Amino acid sequence: MTARPDAPLKVTGRATYALDNVVEGAAHGYLVLSTVARGELASMDVEAVRAAPGVLAVYTPFEPLPLHPVNSALLGRMWLPLQDKDVRYHGQPIGFVVAETFEQARDAAALADVAYHERPAATSFSDGLTSAVDAQPAASEAPPSLTVLADGVASIEDALEASDVTIDATYETAAQNHAAMEPHSALAVWSGGELTVYAGNQAPHLVASDLASAVDVPVDAVHVENPVVGGAFGGKATSMPALLASAAAVALDRPVKAALTREQVFTATANRPATRQRIALGARRDGGLVAVRHDSWSTTTREIGFVEPTSHGTSREWYTTENLAISQKAVPLDVPPATFMRAPGEAPGSFALESAVDELAEAIGMDPVALRLRNNSTAPPGEDLQWSSKHLDECFEIGAARFGWADRTPGGRRDGDWLVGMGTATAMFPGLRFPATVGVTLHDDGTADVATAGADPGTGLLGVLRIVGAESLDVPQDRVVPRLGDSRLPPGGLSGGSTATASAGSATMVAASTVIEQLVALASSEEGPLRGHDVGYAHGTVYALDAPERDPMTFGDVLRATGRSTLSATGTTAPGEETTKHSFGSWGAQFCEVRVHRLTREVRVSRLLGVFDAGRIINPRTARGQLAGGMIWGVSAALHEGIEFDDDGRMSRRDLADYLLPVNADIPDVDVQFVEHPDTLLSDLGARGLGEIGIVGVAAAVANAVHNATGIRVRRLPIRIEDLLEDG
Repeated sequence: MTARPDAPLKVTGRATYALDNVVEGAAHGYLVLSTVARGELASMDVEAVRAAPGVLAVYTPFEPLPLHPVNSALLGRMWLPLQDKDVRYHGQPIGFVVAETFEQARDAAALADVAYHERPAATSFSDGLTSAVDAQPAASEAPPSLTVLADGVASIEDALEASDVTIDATYETAAQNHAAMEPHSALAVWSGGELTVYAGNQAPHLVASDLASAVDVPVDAVHVENPVVGGAFGGKATSMPALLASAAAVALDRPVKAALTREQVFTATANRPATRQRIALGARRDGGLVAVRHDSWSTTTREIGFVEPTSHGTSREWYTTENLAISQKAVPLDVPPATFMRAPGEAPGSFALESAVDELAEAIGMDPVALRLRNNSTAPPGEDLQWSSKHLDECFEIGAARFGWADRTPGGRRDGDWLVGMGTATAMFPGLRFPATVGVTLHDDGTADVATAGADPGTGLLGVLRIVGAESLDVPQDRVVPRLGDSRLPPGGLSGGSTATASAGSATMVAASTVIEQLVALASSEEGPLRGHDVGYAHGTVYALDAPERDPMTFGDVLRATGRSTLSATGTTAPGEETTKHSFGSWGAQFCEVRVHRLTREVRVSRLLGVFDAGRIINPRTARGQLAGGMIWGVSAALHEGIEFDDDGRMSRRDLADYLLPVNADIPDVDVQFVEHPDTLLSDLGARGLGEIGIVGVAAAVANAVHNATGIRVRRLPIRIEDLLEDG
């Protein structure tokens, strides 16, 4: 197994994150946040702020930073801070103070005297549902409703009514914050008409394009670097600090650093929204699904931005059913905006669907694993595009045997004062690819660079580039240098959607093949050392096919012999015709054992196992780390995480003391297994995404295990002690 190329730097503290960059004369910016949930700024008295020691500039909607409209290729029309006086939620950025030091900027920001024209705010999800139950967002803003009915069936209600067994229940999941270890931050340097920005993000070339629009300069005048990123999970597709620091650097003509405090991260960025999902399942006595109805609501802003696609991310394709109806609605509230967060749609959607499937299994009297296998789909319902590769049955069979599922009893078991239960759930995440370009450069010292402008926020993409590059060039891995995190490198797609390995890895194969062709042509050319010969390539060397007595030459030898220091080529791949012929997805089976104290109702996860079918596994070490991390996040969603709002719209949990996350004592050993079947229909590399599938289904498996142990069905996350009290 291959070690992470960036591991030595990170564990020894030598990795350079955005704020670790030092530029002489850098000033520091600090945000001022709103203290009401809805209204309009009446005034902002910032004279005391300006008079504070070290303050260089104060920007507000009354005296805004010049920011130009941004139509992001990834996020669409972006909301820009400090451009209007409307207050949309408690904790919205309304001011930016720039001073000589961070402490001076922070202390001065506290002196701002802000007055509001306050309006009534809607911050309660439950209250919002009452008025939003029939409010459907525009199709461009949310997945459209979908209904598939068998011949002769008039409606999904008729199909449910005709079923032998039905369940109908409502499930809720809490809002969550990405809680990346590295808070959002940036250093912007404006010099000679060019802008250089150091900022943790998920796609430096896309961020460079957004910043160029925001400060109104040509995109080739913006250089974004992020060689290391301290976690992202969907929350760093854009950067509020980068926007403000860049505009301030241009306005002040000096470098500006901006970093959010942990509390500011919770409101000045975006979160996973809360959801409510109603699921009705109808089945025959033999377990065959007759009907699935999945109606979902998620919180969003009044402008209806991101809508969590819970119904479409699960019920649309996981199981075979004769009748299907799914819908996705938004509940506009005056709360911080929502955005993508690891397995958007699938993570909260799987809690509802897989809890409902467990309830159906109990109602039928069927083993939960057997029910899932009974309805294993060969293609999404209503479509004739079969899965390119799907081995979910193998995942469940291996997982059940390894976990000891046969020992599970319907009422759980007792171990002293602990009630012990087992639960299971399906995991799935779409198999996706984005357009990506990778450059391969051969050097005369015998090494090769594999470079792309993508990002590695901990996912292991650097290692993938080294492994695939070495394999494609047929050289040892220690001769390959992977490079990432620079917008001036070839555009490498996005570190999101579990796409990076399949996208950048496939492009690496193309680039390597191209540069090898160029090398062979160079070696046999008039200036080449093997001119006049038929030339082949193997093991990093070229050789004369028609003169076997001649010694092979390394590519470094060829370059030196021709007076060159380098030889470069790029390779580009993108989704193509295959998307019209197959459906693509990674699959998995999650197994969980919990222990619930019979008196205190404390819940402990004692065992976790995930068995995954994600195509070819490029680096088993980092793959296990990604999947285990996702499974831990699933436990966190089930038992720990949840954003709550006070009546005035203030987020009540917005630091790592109150926003609960698991620690080592909360997590047992996590067992991860692979069912490795390369999927060459998705890409020549054979790999599918696995970064996000690890979280999917875990919360449901935990809740199902809790039910097995206690007999209590909890339909909202996170599960709390009061949910498990006998009279709860």
